[in-house]
Amino acid sequence: MIKKVQLLNKILSVALSVAIIFFVSSIFCGCIDNNNSDELLRLHIRANSNADGDQAVKLSVRDAVNSYICENVNKTSFAEAYEDIRTKLDGISYIAASVLEQNGYYYGARAKLAKEYFPTRKYGKTTVPEGCYDALIIELGEAKGDNWWCVIYPPLCYGSSFEYKSIFAELFG
Repeated sequence: MIKKVQLLNKILSVALSVAIIFFVSSIFCGCIDNNNSDELLRLHIRANSNADGDQAVKLSVRDAVNSYICENVNKTSFAEAYEDIRTKLDGISYIAASVLEQNGYYYGARAKLAKEYFPTRKYGKTTVPEGCYDALIIELGEAKGDNWWCVIYPPLCYGSSFEYKSIFAELFG
């Protein structure tokens, strides 16, 4: 009888631990079943640092990547845009690293697709609510500086009027 109670306590402890881990990770990530749109693909570029040069080159990377995406990525549907970007990640990393090097920065760039949390953003007349979205993430160097983001699909970031900073920069900058 005592062994059954001990076994039951162990099973309950493991189940409770799993539930707590799941609950805590959902709070911090905000990405578990919280996608506000299954058909929204965002672009997120993280600067190496907040130094003026790193922030300026981030915008040059943005311009080159946006130009490449406009000219080379099929955006007739979310699935096509996502798959097309997935097949071009190495090329996007190369473009970003090339822009960095042309400007005298040799810390490299990495492009990946992942789900990521974004705060509410207004793009012209369109408001995208906070939540976890699929994103093309480009990390420049250490990726510890202010970032820039927009929406690739549907395209909401192609134009010079769309410059956004992180909510932390807006609150504390």
